Amino acid sequence: MEAKKETKIEDTRSNLMLENRKKLTINGVIEVINFNENQILLNTDVGTMIVKGQELKMNKLDVQNGDVVITGKMDSCVYTNDKIKAKKDSIISRLFR
Repeated sequence: MEAKKETKIEDTRSNLMLENRKKLTINGVIEVINFNENQILLNTDVGTMIVKGQELKMNKLDVQNGDVVITGKMDSCVYTNDKIKAKKDSIISRLFR
């Protein structure tokens, strides 16, 4: 039986580079959960990140390397401790709402 290794925040890397509130480059992205022109929700190596702004667009998404480039006007960038999983409802759960 293998022991599950727990990854600590100190063991992972995530870099942010914001240029003139117009271009945000993020490393260490695991997945993009949700996005629209006003908000982007990402799972990163160090927690869930919420980017809010106006006219937000993802110009680059490299899932293998974990790189994301977002353009638009950035208003805020917030980390939360919990990782959010994308909602995937089964057919049965959708029928019994």
